[in-house]
Amino acid sequence: MKLPILLALLNLPASAAVSIDWVTIGDPGNAAQSAANRTHFFGSGGDSYGAVADTFRMSRNETTIAQYAAFLNAKASSDPYGLWNSSMASDRHFAGITRSGTSGSYTYSVTGSGLRPITYVSWFDAARYTNWINNGQGSGDTETGAYTLVGGQISGTAPARNVGATVWIPTENEWFKAAYYDPTHISGAGGYWLHANQSNSMTSNNMTHAGAANYHDGNQAIAENGLPSILSDVGAYGQDSQNYYLLSDMAGNVMEWNDLLAESGALRGVRGGYWNMNEIGQQSDYRLEWSTSFEFNGLGFRLAAAIPEPSSLVLSLLASGAFLTRRRRHPEL
Repeated sequence: MKLPILLALLNLPASAAVSIDWVTIGDPGNAAQSAANRTHFFGSGGDSYGAVADTFRMSRNETTIAQYAAFLNAKASSDPYGLWNSSMASDRHFAGITRSGTSGSYTYSVTGSGLRPITYVSWFDAARYTNWINNGQGSGDTETGAYTLVGGQISGTAPARNVGATVWIPTENEWFKAAYYDPTHISGAGGYWLHANQSNSMTSNNMTHAGAANYHDGNQAIAENGLPSILSDVGAYGQDSQNYYLLSDMAGNVMEWNDLLAESGALRGVRGGYWNMNEIGQQSDYRLEWSTSFEFNGLGFRLAAAIPEPSSLVLSLLASGAFLTRRRRHPEL
């Protein structure tokens, strides 16, 4: 089958610049974390989170520098919404995108590894990227789609997700489930791990150790791994450091925005720990809420999405030549 025909059947634009590795998060109707279904004895800060009624998808990896640079080149030639932060060029240990030209003809280039996660992005930056993906990339709109952003809003109370959105910033429950839930846990009844590595402990920040993550265990990962950056490429820690659904970097590397709906006003949720936090910051009972305009070098995001229609799903699987698999690595407690 010719590529243009396949893209049309999949409802993808031929000019699509960003490819996302989607993972299905199944086991719908799971219970939230509670004292009865968590196997650790730490604080109860994670209790009441994680219940999700429907099957959905999440991106296996955090949004990368290369993916975000493609977005900037498509939609920020004049950048009225401040999608690019100058620290993305000056703080190259973390971000790695330079800007050239003048307003109206800006272009953006990746410096260093484009596979590291993007940082210095606010919740509104993430929402505009999400709208762009939701609307097919290319010339797709950034102000409508998953979220309706009125009057060029870049701060304040974030809007709720629109009904019918196909791609969105994950809710806190979706994020929590994808990171910590294991339906095979607790003798098959389903339960929650303390860490996003199918374990109640974090071994180290050394990539060669099972259960490791890019976090600060007394020595930053750069000192132990000889990395050219404090950030590591997404997925660099491998499957032995992943959760039940095989998502990468749900612990460490960068913290990630989630969507708390309207209950938090001008704040949105953040989870997952980052490169300069200790083990406590990686735990399921550690959560933060930050201003929707906040940006720094330890904060990024990943996306969630609806399950595609059956015909599109079959074509996607045929095109990739592979089916997603899950596995149980740790023994039940």
